[in-house]
Amino acid sequence: MKGLNPQQQASVKHYGTPLLVLAGAGSGKTSTITEKIVWLIRHHQLKPYQIAAITFTNKAAKEMKNRVSGLLKGDEKRGIQVSTFHTLGLKIIHQELATLGYKPGFTILDSDDCSTLIKELARKDDIDDKDDPRWQISRWKNHFIMPAEALSKAADAKEEYQARLYDRYQRQLKACNAVDFDDLIILPVQVLQNHLEIREKWQNRIRYLLIDEYQDTNACQYQLVKLLAGVEGRFTAVGDDDQSIYAWRGAQPENLSLLAKDFPMLKVIKLEQNYRSTNQILEAANSLIAQNPHEFEKRLWSAVGEGIKPQVVRCKSAENEAEKVISEILKTRFKDRANYNDFAILYRSNHQSRVFESKLRENHIPYKISGGTSFFNRAEIKDILAYLKLIVNPDDDAAFLRIVNTPRRGIGTSTLEKLGEYANSREGGMVRASLEIGIESRLSGSSLLRLRRFTDWISEMS
Repeated sequence: MKGLNPQQQASVKHYGTPLLVLAGAGSGKTSTITEKIVWLIRHHQLKPYQIAAITFTNKAAKEMKNRVSGLLKGDEKRGIQVSTFHTLGLKIIHQELATLGYKPGFTILDSDDCSTLIKELARKDDIDDKDDPRWQISRWKNHFIMPAEALSKAADAKEEYQARLYDRYQRQLKACNAVDFDDLIILPVQVLQNHLEIREKWQNRIRYLLIDEYQDTNACQYQLVKLLAGVEGRFTAVGDDDQSIYAWRGAQPENLSLLAKDFPMLKVIKLEQNYRSTNQILEAANSLIAQNPHEFEKRLWSAVGEGIKPQVVRCKSAENEAEKVISEILKTRFKDRANYNDFAILYRSNHQSRVFESKLRENHIPYKISGGTSFFNRAEIKDILAYLKLIVNPDDDAAFLRIVNTPRRGIGTSTLEKLGEYANSREGGMVRASLEIGIESRLSGSSLLRLRRFTDWISEMS
């Protein structure tokens, strides 16, 4: 643990009771987590595959796994589990498919496909709902609220309608042997809650949990942590309520305080030394953060010096703001002989980039835009790729569901539900199922005609 401060070392060495590490921004939490994995293997004889470190992004998981692998040797790193919540949930689903009632090769729908499916279900109701019902359904799922409970708790006619839509949506997913992103957490929680032998099996497989960015967990993810950690609470949760910015997508920073209630033996260690910023920046940050309601008090400090005082500059307009930023870049570049890649411009919304790009071009300053919508994430590109995937592989049900009504062909959700149920019973893809004689016992008339007109074309192209 060379290079760790006393609080980080205490976090690494703590074992035997649940631990909450309150890690302020830039306080070295990733180093603490990676060193703890090494400590658990070398000092508590845990096998690498008995430890699961959970992060919120694939990028963070990959970085952490690389860092852990660099600290371990030989068999020590074999089977190490560093993944996102959703990857861990997917692993559980794959191994408990029969109990969950799904067949192998189930489809995971992306957000666009889910939105299309929900809108298709809602279309025949002819209700003017300006809010996308998908977000309400996702919120219910994040709070681990099933359709029946959502219906019983509906506050008005709109919520009652959305709850009924939620139920139809889930039935449609199941009929198509499909799940959405939220189901990757809900389904594991359900199977662990309802089946004691499965819960005990996974608790024996995963002997210790490390959870990063704990303040961003939602109610459903918290249930998964509790079910895997068991009554002993074999976990270290690393989080900071001051860094919780995802309440809009279901995150519950109060999960930090729930730990103390659900696990009375919880120990709390604070990481307050910041390695990223100067004290001038931290003083400004501390004074702002102090205005927020807190569950836990902490104050960041740094040993890297005072640094330059941050400036707040008022501007008359977006154009004036861009001009001042470009002027500051040019002044600093010539004064301090800085390179263009020493500068970064941060903005809150992608639409704000246009005015900065214009001013940068006017001043012949090279730049690179990070983020924004990828070419391959554009709806029309995903549609074209789905057509190509289905032509190459007619059993690709995810591609089929995306384009079956793109452009609109009048193939309704009840038709797709019946087709999905028949395809599941035949253990095959939906395109092939639509061409079998047996489907005629479930579909007929114009519904079957419209469906076969599309699938015949796919078969010809294949």
